[in-house]
Amino acid sequence: MKKEDRGSVIGVVVVVLIGAGLAFAGSQGGHKVSGFPIYALCIALAFLIQWIAFIPSYMNRTEKFYDLSGGITYITVTLLAMLLTPDVDARSLLLAGIVMIWAVRLASFLFLRIRAAGEDRRFREIKQSFARFLLAWTLQGLWVSFSLAAALAAITSTLRLDLDLFAWIGAFIWLTGFAIEVTADRQKSAFNAKPENKGKFISTGLWSWSRHPNYFGEIVLWIGVAVIALPILQGWQWVTLISPVFIILLLTRISGIPMLERRADQKWGNEAEYQSYKARTSVLIPLPPKK
Repeated sequence: MKKEDRGSVIGVVVVVLIGAGLAFAGSQGGHKVSGFPIYALCIALAFLIQWIAFIPSYMNRTEKFYDLSGGITYITVTLLAMLLTPDVDARSLLLAGIVMIWAVRLASFLFLRIRAAGEDRRFREIKQSFARFLLAWTLQGLWVSFSLAAALAAITSTLRLDLDLFAWIGAFIWLTGFAIEVTADRQKSAFNAKPENKGKFISTGLWSWSRHPNYFGEIVLWIGVAVIALPILQGWQWVTLISPVFIILLLTRISGIPMLERRADQKWGNEAEYQSYKARTSVLIPLPPKK
């Protein structure tokens, strides 16, 4: 077995153990069904869906259904939590609703984008390796689990509170982030759809204020979800506030901005216009362009 494959196998085990730790923490103070914590069942389902989808994807060496499977997982896991948890209240309905709206929108957007592009370059090499490709799908299970952590804890909790200031402020924050993400994605899609823009970078609209406004919107909306869930959390459930922290680290330090910045530098780094765009435009937080 190659060194990369051995590392991927170890990675799968580590990721599953982290997921198990999250399931333990989020299950505290939560409802159970037939003796099993509903929260833990939801985390297990998040991983199970990825592994089922991995099988035909590896056999056909395709990543076309990766993002779509992620969106389906968000929806399925959220619905399971709602169906199994007794006494679902308004806060739970709010959390479930905004998560599913986001999941349907983003998954369909990414699926249509990759279908038009023909491939996702991130998977060009790793989809040839069973272990490395499996790790990618397993990581998506952890991504879903971390993202939904606080929302799932609130939905499955035995504690119930009426909608309060946290709920309304959180909903406003989520709506703001969602609007920014949708607007940024639509602006970039419209820009790329024009033949005269082929091979060019976008620097108009929200993209003139931030080089990654869609990621900023993503971070903001998950902060909103955490704020809505906050009053319900107790004991070990506080660990589930890792949700927005994970999103921030993922997009700013791991696979989001760093990867896209490197790719952009390789493509346009020698162009004076791009260097000027970088110099005057904020990396993440939308700010007025520098003079």
